[in-house]
Amino acid sequence: MAGWTAEDIPDQSGRTAVVTGANSGLGLVTSRELARANATVVMACRDPGRGEQARAEVMAVAPGAEVALERLDLAALASVREFAAKVARDRGRIDILVNNAGVMGPPRGETADGFELQLGTNHLGHFALTGLLLDALLAAPAGRVATVTSPMHRVGRIDFDDLQRERGYNRWLAYGQSKLANLLFARELQARLAKAGAGTLSVAAHPGYAATHLQSTGPGAGGGLMARVWTGVLAIGNRVYAQSEETGALPQLYAATAPEVPGGALVGPSSFDQMRGHPKLVGSSRAGSDMEVARRLFDVSAELTGVDYAALS
Repeated sequence: MAGWTAEDIPDQSGRTAVVTGANSGLGLVTSRELARANATVVMACRDPGRGEQARAEVMAVAPGAEVALERLDLAALASVREFAAKVARDRGRIDILVNNAGVMGPPRGETADGFELQLGTNHLGHFALTGLLLDALLAAPAGRVATVTSPMHRVGRIDFDDLQRERGYNRWLAYGQSKLANLLFARELQARLAKAGAGTLSVAAHPGYAATHLQSTGPGAGGGLMARVWTGVLAIGNRVYAQSEETGALPQLYAATAPEVPGGALVGPSSFDQMRGHPKLVGSSRAGSDMEVARRLFDVSAELTGVDYAALS
């Protein structure tokens, strides 16, 4: 695994990959590199205009690839259901699902379904999407679900008594909760897939500190002094410390394609406290390995979204 790069992605001919948040940042890089490796790529984007520009960028470097664009708003379960139904109908089989999209550090808001915005988008939207695409993933001979978490999972705590952060909102603790939820979901999904005897694997990955649009869009939302402060601080961090989007996308590409990655693993950067470097298997916080919390969160998420993963029952 030492020095693994996008050039080491195994040939993906005949395989179909779905990438959420594909219009920019890590999702765009992931889509591009999977297309370069000959995968059929479905780019799931909230904004069709920006999505079409991103698709053109991918096609420019992978002109022979099949690259489709579909609208997906993870902050609206109706959109998730519509997207999943169309993709499953059009594709039949999905070999790779990269749960990449997310929001980071905005003022408190709610999704169309009344969930706290970060938990609802980052975790519940992807939980629902994966469940709705489960039959298509199980139809693949070696399906893979790669869910993107963050080093910020280390500050996360799943507060079942105030999951939607209605009694007190701290944008970074809410973000940490959502990214811890991503990691716990990946691990509990793997446990349930293994128990059902499925060949599909579920893994998690995080990019370390990568310079992406997230640092400017979320913390800067809403305006005001603190929004400007956070935008400035993160902009400085992006310039002096962060690694590029191309390097930041390597852990999720490795998690999605490398045959040696075991189910339930977490992939992250190899150096600087998992903040920079080439991908490798890494450890998590103790909370990130708490399978009792993972099981409870999975069941609560199924109740909240109405997606029950019946195929694994």
